[in-house]
Amino acid sequence: MASKPKTIDEYLATLSDDKRAALKKLRKTIRAAAPKAEECISYQIPAFRLNGKMLVGFAATANHCAFYPMSSSTVRAHAGVLEDYETSKGTIRFQADKPLPVSLVRRLVKARIAENAGRMIEPAP
Repeated sequence: MASKPKTIDEYLATLSDDKRAALKKLRKTIRAAAPKAEECISYQIPAFRLNGKMLVGFAATANHCAFYPMSSSTVRAHAGVLEDYETSKGTIRFQADKPLPVSLVRRLVKARIAENAGRMIEPAP
């Protein structure tokens, strides 16, 4: 990237078609699950903030796409439903041609909204 993106659209414009399509779908799902969240760029990646607190983010790297719940406890709490994905402390990695299911993204975003509000949502089995 020649210059740092200032918007999510600028970020997406720098990606290959497959990664752009996967992340556009992810963005749309996040927006639907958290309609009051505002888009931003944080740590040079697309992110969403709700009530002044970071909610989730996403990005593409050379080898994969990633969804960042920005919470190790959310990733840990949903370990069972995330077992088919490569995860680390606050990251869920996926391939552009195998995007995260809408229902999973929605569940994780709702869990993060609850966590930021100070209450925990138990993950569904």
